[in-house]
Amino acid sequence: MNLKRKLVLKGPEEKTRLILQIQNHNYDDYCAVLKEIGILHNVQCPLYAGNRKIFRAYRYFQDRLERLMQNGQNSIVTVIDFLKKVNQTGLVKIEVASHADAYTLFESLNNRGVPLTAIDLIKNKLLAKLDEHNPGTIDAYYAQWNQIIENLGEDYTVQERFFRQYYNAFKPKLKDIVNVPIAIISNLIMVYEKLINHDARGFLEKSLAASENYAVLLNLKQTSECRELQKSLKDLERIQGAPSYILLLYLLEYRDRLGLSMSHIASIVRSLVCFFVRRNLTDIPPTRDLTKLFMNIIEVIKEKQGAAIVALINTQLAKVSAPDEEFQRKLEGPIYTDNTDVTRFILCVLAEQGMTKETEIDLWRMENKNYLWTIEHIFPKGDKIPDSWVQMIANGDERKAKELQEDYVHTLGNLTISCYNSALGTKSFREKRDRVDSQGRPIGYNNRLSLNADLANATSWSIEQIQARTKKLASQVMDMFALNRGEDEST
Repeated sequence: MNLKRKLVLKGPEEKTRLILQIQNHNYDDYCAVLKEIGILHNVQCPLYAGNRKIFRAYRYFQDRLERLMQNGQNSIVTVIDFLKKVNQTGLVKIEVASHADAYTLFESLNNRGVPLTAIDLIKNKLLAKLDEHNPGTIDAYYAQWNQIIENLGEDYTVQERFFRQYYNAFKPKLKDIVNVPIAIISNLIMVYEKLINHDARGFLEKSLAASENYAVLLNLKQTSECRELQKSLKDLERIQGAPSYILLLYLLEYRDRLGLSMSHIASIVRSLVCFFVRRNLTDIPPTRDLTKLFMNIIEVIKEKQGAAIVALINTQLAKVSAPDEEFQRKLEGPIYTDNTDVTRFILCVLAEQGMTKETEIDLWRMENKNYLWTIEHIFPKGDKIPDSWVQMIANGDERKAKELQEDYVHTLGNLTISCYNSALGTKSFREKRDRVDSQGRPIGYNNRLSLNADLANATSWSIEQIQARTKKLASQVMDMFALNRGEDEST
């Protein structure tokens, strides 16, 4: 009751004394926390509240308090002592005349503590400049800024990446104002100070429009027009293709002028997925060259139209991508140790090929930030090879089994995807193949994934089968992620 009086105003309506900003669902999440501890009642918990900062902070301190009590001799005394220290703290409230003054004060105070982020400083500079030119209108501009941040989501790294890529995508129009070759983390504040000083209102409006397009790339904004992009954009995100958002941001902004349909852009995204599967497995071209690559592509396509742009982008990507021979060599080598993320992506795409609407499985589902479906080694990895596998792989020769394990255990032919790795582990091949759950449903290699068709029909597992399956799957992957120089994919 004492805590409730501190947090909720007296009266028939439950009103909190503290009103948080509404952006990113902060206030709704705060009320949901108060409901969880029994202080508020007529509150609905927003979707995904447990994944956002308010609830994560609440869980953190809840866990710390529990550990504090466990470490003390008397849990009640321990928590009361801690509460006394909390009650001895003081909060200082400082009121200022305007938002602009608030940002100036915040920046000044923060210089004595943790430095402001680049995004904070850009916001402060922008709103102070707008208030200087149009006093009394800052609340409307502040709402527009909040809309930009909401379009980009809560991840600070994504917000920062947007502002870097915004300049890099539209550099031809901005270079006369800033004249910086590439926006990077170290020069980001300087770049945006110049853009804001030149035309603060114009910058706010243009960056708001660009953030709407960026939300499409992030799959945070879904419209009927963009529906055919969603699957390919999700694949691009999963294969870590975010460097290409520079190009896609430009194409979405000027697609009418460039004569691009959503089908054209969907084809370009598919080409980018192919490019990043190859690049992230072979490291060709190197990471340091990617930003410049997509800025250069913008330069060479800006005079083209429609299908010609699709073909030219595919040609440009093929020109710098790893040769087929290098890509195939990586696919047939220890792919799991070369790049686990690319390996998982390839296995999921292979498994999805045979799915129908009736048999569709979400191989990308996550719980507690971990994938439910993970990479399974058929011939087990690990220092201790089970006797059944020593017998099957090397006719009982443990030393030879170890040598074969080193050469083949991480190759594509020995890998699959499973939701029940803990249930399969180091069991024998037949046990892995025929494993069922408590209700008799197959959770082993008989789980009807097309990726496991060879395994479901096999009675044993050998190095020869691993080699054959590696070549077969590698050939499929080569076809699926081909980059054909000069081909017009729009047809």
